[in-house]
Amino acid sequence: MQERIVRGHTLRKGRVSEVGRIYLVTTVVRNRRPVFLDWQLGRLLVNVMRQAEQQGRVESCAWVIMPDHLHWLFRLTGGTLDGLMRDMKSHSGRQINRAGGLVPPFWQPGYHDHAVRQDESLKAIARYVVANPLRAGLVTRVGEYPLWDAAWL
Repeated sequence: MQERIVRGHTLRKGRVSEVGRIYLVTTVVRNRRPVFLDWQLGRLLVNVMRQAEQQGRVESCAWVIMPDHLHWLFRLTGGTLDGLMRDMKSHSGRQINRAGGLVPPFWQPGYHDHAVRQDESLKAIARYVVANPLRAGLVTRVGEYPLWDAAWL
């Protein structure tokens, strides 16, 4: 247990939040429960992500909801990265717990973030994100997977 706390703390070390920057974040369901095998629970998470867009907090570039985690590539357009992730995890966790009859907490503490540098190819990162179900052997074609999107498609 202590190791998780230390690791969560080290994930925050050096974290900078810049409006206008593109981030790739990954967050994991508590105990890696594969709750998003039920794609309807995944749609609740999608709705919370879309609310963040409607509120002017992010512009999504690409995302995929895997059975036990989320990868989300976006441009931060308002607020802070920590505030966005705290609110997204809080709102989605409450909705998913209620709809799925699950016991809180829903998400593991913390998240991993990568600030995309100018020299990195945004489309290549987006392709990597949406190809996760293929690499995991969940589908044979990306189009078969119900919980992903990319701005270029």
